[in-house]
Amino acid sequence: MAKSSSSGPSQRMLRVGEQVRAAITQVLQRGEVRDPVISNTLISVTEVRMSPDLQVATAYVTPLGVDDHAKTIAALNKNARFIRGRVSPDLRQMRNIPELRFRDDTSFENYSKIDALLRSPEVARDLDHDEDADETGDGAGPEGEGKA
Repeated sequence: MAKSSSSGPSQRMLRVGEQVRAAITQVLQRGEVRDPVISNTLISVTEVRMSPDLQVATAYVTPLGVDDHAKTIAALNKNARFIRGRVSPDLRQMRNIPELRFRDDTSFENYSKIDALLRSPEVARDLDHDEDADETGDGAGPEGEGKA
């Protein structure tokens, strides 16, 4: 009985994805990749999503302190086979070492957009309006009527 793919990743996919993420992080921290773009950039591996058959691992990375993420992502994808070979000892319990693909993680940009929206004057005005309504509504209850 196969589970539908729309229900999200399985527990096994999440566990293997975390193992792959840790292995990729170790390879990048040790500086084993001899590419100048990669070796001169601090790269954060935020998430690894596994395919249902565990044959493909898509790593979402954020190059820190770099404006042009595409250049770093291209260098990682160019060296993906080398990195795959370097992570294989850490993943020796797996039958097959997954193919690695690297993508830019845009979640930080999304978080900053949401933060900017929440800090905008229009939202702040609405939040202040809601707080004012709550404050005036607190003393209007039955227990507040007899205290004069």
